[in-house]
Amino acid sequence: MEYNFFQLKNGIRIVHKYVDTNVAHCGLIINTGSRDEDEKENGIAHFIEHCIFKGTTKRKSYHILNRLDSVGGDLNAYTTKEETCVYASFLHEYYERTIELLSDIVFNSNFPTKELVKEKEVVIEEINSYKDNPSELIFDEYEEYMFAGHPIGRLILGTPANVRKFKSQHLQNFIHKNYNTDEMVFCSVGNIKFAQLIKLIEKHFADHPSNLRQTNRQVFDTYKPINIIKNKKTYQTHTVIGNIAYSTKDNRKNALTVLNNLLGGPAMNTRLNLAVRERHGYAYTVESSYTPYTDTGLFSIYLGTDNGSNSKAINVVLKELEKLRTTKLGSLQLHNAKKQLIGQVAIAYESNLNEMLSIGKSYMIFDKVDSIAEINAKIEKVTVEEIIEIANEIFEPSQLSYLIYKSK
Repeated sequence: MEYNFFQLKNGIRIVHKYVDTNVAHCGLIINTGSRDEDEKENGIAHFIEHCIFKGTTKRKSYHILNRLDSVGGDLNAYTTKEETCVYASFLHEYYERTIELLSDIVFNSNFPTKELVKEKEVVIEEINSYKDNPSELIFDEYEEYMFAGHPIGRLILGTPANVRKFKSQHLQNFIHKNYNTDEMVFCSVGNIKFAQLIKLIEKHFADHPSNLRQTNRQVFDTYKPINIIKNKKTYQTHTVIGNIAYSTKDNRKNALTVLNNLLGGPAMNTRLNLAVRERHGYAYTVESSYTPYTDTGLFSIYLGTDNGSNSKAINVVLKELEKLRTTKLGSLQLHNAKKQLIGQVAIAYESNLNEMLSIGKSYMIFDKVDSIAEINAKIEKVTVEEIIEIANEIFEPSQLSYLIYKSK
């Protein structure tokens, strides 16, 4: 079997893949993100991700950062709407050093007041940096409008006003409520036998008390299309067009993934790139994306143009969407689209770090991990009928939302 699985008595699950390489990767993924905050807490999940490196009951900030850096390792973390992850890359002989460190910073952080004061300024500067980048800011604001009034729509970084109010006790309270052991997955890809890995994880994680999730996430079901134009001091006009889409466990997710990749994925031969950039030269960047969440999802198309080309570019995009709604893909077109996505997945999994994070998230959400062969089989099952049916639902003109940053 390609992947090995185990569960500690406190509920923490483990997934591991053995690879015979010098560099190993492991991490702890926690099923908690910004959507688990209340309004006053907005930004706290991300702030905690910053501050767990600032001191524990047995280490100061320098000792945390130096623990892996001194042996050439890399310690990192990220926060999304629905998850927090702390992970590391290192030479495989330092597995225990890394496992012990991850356990210490996740479970024993004490958030010294002096460090929190400094880190607040760092996070506020991070928030400000997004305001200087309209091509990123527009996506955050787009989600705020699309999920209006719901926690999933709030900014992951929070607001400067909220961040300034956070104290150590606020962070501890959020962790106690939301860092649930039955919603944690320790994931690993590296040169260590599974039995040995389990012994190390039991040594450093098994003694942490069970803390099971008691509440369910608020479901989103109140979408209303928007059409908003804002004047901005930018060189380009930035546009996002989109709609609500399918959740992580919706059976239509695979077909929408194929459709999105065909329309505006990372390749240069996507329909949007060929139509908007190559044929007309209206935009340097035009792309689409699909993000599934626990109970909903989001589809979006982004393009950056000059003012004079924006309306023309949008019309070209809408024509491409209409083609997908009215004309079935030919069997060869669908075959090529599937093969392209299968190749992209294979390339992504060539990175052991990417695979480690991917299998950890999969095990957290589905309590299982598909092999590459199983992923490919799901892609191959997508039919032309599914594609056109989904195109008609997601690209329905009356349900599309628009957010435009118009250059002054």
